Amino acid sequence: MIHNKRPVTHNTNVKVVDAPEGHQGEGFMAMQLSKVVGLARKNSIWPLPFATSCCGIEFMATMGSTYDLARFGSERLAFTPRQCDLLMVMGTISKKMAPVLKQVYIQMAEPRWVIAVGACASSGGVFDTYSVLQGIDEVIPVDVYVPGCPPRPEAIIDGIMRIQDLVETESVRRRSSAEYQALLTSYGIK
Repeated sequence: MIHNKRPVTHNTNVKVVDAPEGHQGEGFMAMQLSKVVGLARKNSIWPLPFATSCCGIEFMATMGSTYDLARFGSERLAFTPRQCDLLMVMGTISKKMAPVLKQVYIQMAEPRWVIAVGACASSGGVFDTYSVLQGIDEVIPVDVYVPGCPPRPEAIIDGIMRIQDLVETESVRRRSSAEYQALLTSYGIK
């Protein structure tokens, strides 16, 4: 067995991340509650995959070790809407499936966000037929659209990062605003 007897040296060129904006003093830091809540929400998103076709396979690749979606705080997948705050709709949604998708969205607790992954979830894709929903935004509000047929894992990661940007900057009171309630009412959601 060979042992390395050289002393361990530490890299002195390590850059420390800057502190967030706030009022700092000796032994304290004060900042807005909405920024703290946004930072916590951003790094603890719980996705609910609603995969019906090939985009779901790309999502599986995104969760694998090569792309590792867990490094963005989204490692805890749950398949029950009451425990999730991010609905990821991936694949073709038929008009018969639309009420089920809407019910899943309604069962999610607030705050909740939606990503339409792929061409089919975003616009119906190549299936311009009477039986395919031409975009999930016909039944539920969508926050981020991820293009592609199917999108690469990098595109799905970019969509998650856009959701994180939205979550971090969203006001804590936005969900109780009159505009948000009017949006839900326009979709027939109470």
